[in-house]
Amino acid sequence: MTAAPAIFALLLSLSTILPSTNAQSAAPAPAPSGPINITGILDKAGQFSFFIGLLRRTQADSQIDNQVNNSRDGMTVFAPTDNAFNNLPGGALNNLSSQQQVQLVQYHICPKFYSFEDFRSAPNPVRTQASGQDNKVFGLYIAAEANQLNISTGVVDVPVYEGNAVRKDAPLAVYRLDKVLLPREFYDADAPTASPPAPPAAKKGGSGSGSGSSAAAAPSTENPAGNGAGRIDLGLGLTSAVGLLGLGFLF
Repeated sequence: MTAAPAIFALLLSLSTILPSTNAQSAAPAPAPSGPINITGILDKAGQFSFFIGLLRRTQADSQIDNQVNNSRDGMTVFAPTDNAFNNLPGGALNNLSSQQQVQLVQYHICPKFYSFEDFRSAPNPVRTQASGQDNKVFGLYIAAEANQLNISTGVVDVPVYEGNAVRKDAPLAVYRLDKVLLPREFYDADAPTASPPAPPAAKKGGSGSGSGSSAAAAPSTENPAGNGAGRIDLGLGLTSAVGLLGLGFLF
C-alpha cells in the first residue's frame, strides 16, 4: 500500500512539468530576417507600380539588392509615386533612349546610405548612380530646412519629408517623391561636367564662366522657358523631330 502514494506523487510532479515543457516547445522561433528587396518594399508601401516597373526593366532593382545585402555602403533611393509619373508631359519617357531611361532610374539612386540627417552635411552635388556617365555630373543639389530637404536638379525642385519615408534604416533608405527627378543633363548641351550649372542668363551672354558659384550652391531651377515646375521638353537632344514633346514649350 505504500507504493500507491509514491506513484501518485510521481504523476503529480509530471503533470506540473509537462505543460511547461509543451508551452516552451510551442513558442514560435524568431523569424530570420531575409535579404532586403527593393521592389518588395515599394510594393508593400503601394503607389509605386510605375517606378517598380522601371527598376525591373533597367535591372536597377538587382543592383540595389546586391549592394545593400553585400556591402557596407548601403544605398539611398528616391522613389517617385505613380502620380509623379502621371504628371509628366505626355510621351516624356517614350522619347528617351534606352540609355537615358537607365540613367533616369540611376539618377534616383545614391550609391551610399544617407539618413535624413546625413543630407544636412552632405557636400553638393550629391552623387547618384548616374554620376560621371557621358562625362556629366548627374548630381543632386540638396538643401536642408527645419523639417524637410529640398532637392533640385536644375530643372525640378521637390521637397522630401522625413515622415513620408518608406524606409529609413540602414543599409537602405527609401524616400517618397511627389515629382520625378529630371536631370538637366538630358536636354542642356552645356550641362556642367564638374561644377553647378550657371544661370540661363549667363549662358545667353556667351561666356558662362563668370557665375562665381561654388560646388555647394544649388543651381538655378529656371529652365530656358522660365518654367521652374519642371515641364520640360525631354525630347531635345534626342532628335529635332521631338523637340517640343507636343507641349509647345521651347527651350
